[in-house]
Amino acid sequence: MTADALSQVFAALADPTRRDMVARLSEGDATVSRLAEPYAMSLQAVYKHLRVLEDAGLVSRPPGPQPRPVRLEVEALDLMDTWIERHRARVERRYRRLDAVLADMEEDEHAQDHRDGHRGRPEAAGHPDGA
Repeated sequence: MTADALSQVFAALADPTRRDMVARLSEGDATVSRLAEPYAMSLQAVYKHLRVLEDAGLVSRPPGPQPRPVRLEVEALDLMDTWIERHRARVERRYRRLDAVLADMEEDEHAQDHRDGHRGRPEAAGHPDGA
């Protein structure tokens, strides 16, 4: 999937109605009229949403007479998932490196506190400031 196609997929999913349609289609194929049921919009508006999803490669409708089922194209989701996972892996590596640096800093701080605690206290050493 090219960057432009990926942009098209993300743009199509930016709309909450289209995301809901995709979520509903993940349960199984549905006719356009069935997809339109929960929305307070015209059938023409539903077709416009479906056209955006089709253009992005997220759904398809086989040719033939009405009613035709609308089908979710899992491959588009798989490609998105691959893109997301690649970036998630990078971020996770960055966080693991940060965790290691913070752990080293904490160890160094603990070791410094431990060394400072064994030097002796001024009052224990007979320091004039001791009470």
